[in-house]
Amino acid sequence: MKLISWNVNGLRACLKKGFAEAFATLDADAFCVQETKMQPGQAEFAPEGYTEYIYSAEKKGYSGTAVWTKQQPLSVSYGIGVEEHSHEGRAITLEYPGFYLVNVYVPNAQEGLARIDYRMRWEDDLRRYLLELDAKKPVVLCGDMNVAHNEIDLKNPGPNRGAAGFSDQEIDLKNPSTNHMNAGFTDQERGKMTELLAAGFTDTFRCLHPDATGAYSWWSMRFKARERNAGWRIDYFIVSNRVADRIREASILPDIYGSDHCPVLLDIDL
Repeated sequence: MKLISWNVNGLRACLKKGFAEAFATLDADAFCVQETKMQPGQAEFAPEGYTEYIYSAEKKGYSGTAVWTKQQPLSVSYGIGVEEHSHEGRAITLEYPGFYLVNVYVPNAQEGLARIDYRMRWEDDLRRYLLELDAKKPVVLCGDMNVAHNEIDLKNPGPNRGAAGFSDQEIDLKNPSTNHMNAGFTDQERGKMTELLAAGFTDTFRCLHPDATGAYSWWSMRFKARERNAGWRIDYFIVSNRVADRIREASILPDIYGSDHCPVLLDIDL
């Protein structure tokens, strides 16, 4: 089964930058997107042979997830079962006979880590939700997880510890007050990813490519970061440990443009 995940940074904008062509070329069995920034019906995109599921944020032009799937799921649910997390369109779960597919857009803790406490609650609640699903059948989790787990997962780990989205040339280490603290490489967020994996899940890309460097899925739109490949790996496919041996391919597709993220791919025998 071929699966794609992509943070499109606004589906309507991405449609003007080749999204439909990339979608057709990739020909996935299920195509998951994050940060749609739209309400149902606001984009003209209805690929033949697919069923569409959209979960929009209550706040217009913000967040949101969507899935297009060739195979009709047994059931579809929205959110992760906690009311606090049910307003921003951040999770869609499709149940298939042999597994659950969970598409998420993990909250960013924002500048100055203003939302870090909420992010930590989300992480704990998401982990509990995934474990509940995993007790029934294997889980495939995908999406923008908004964290680079280890130093190998971003270009400049040293100056970015605790401040995400800025390269070493962008952060003024001598004048910390001028720096913007955005989430992405804090000890707290990295620790929550470690907890998730320790609970019985596998990072598919690192499973197949444990030592790969320069493998990133997001680049700042400043300072020609993508041209220099000064990026971050924050988009993932994560699976239950017991199906990790069924992974055929787990890759990042940096040559596909249209967003500040690129798609990630998982081919798995389920």
